[in-house]
Amino acid sequence: MQKSVITVVGKDTVGIIARVCTYLAERKINILDISQTIVQGFFNMMMIVDTSGMDTDFTSLSDGLDRLGKEIGVQIKCQKEEIFDMMHRI
Repeated sequence: MQKSVITVVGKDTVGIIARVCTYLAERKINILDISQTIVQGFFNMMMIVDTSGMDTDFTSLSDGLDRLGKEIGVQIKCQKEEIFDMMHRI
């Protein structure tokens, strides 16, 4: 299994989760865990996904999520799990 961490942050609007999940499903990426919250009108979501079955490469996935974020007015970042772990190591 190849895990990645996806974060989505921005002003809350209708359909953010639907758009991100549809984008991932179309690329055969399985969502393993998802957490989202809205604080004073700001949307924050973190997803753990399995990219081992995806039909694209990681750079294309990351770039595509960045473009999607711009379309829907949020910031979307995607990192491989091992990179995320190294960055947040205490």
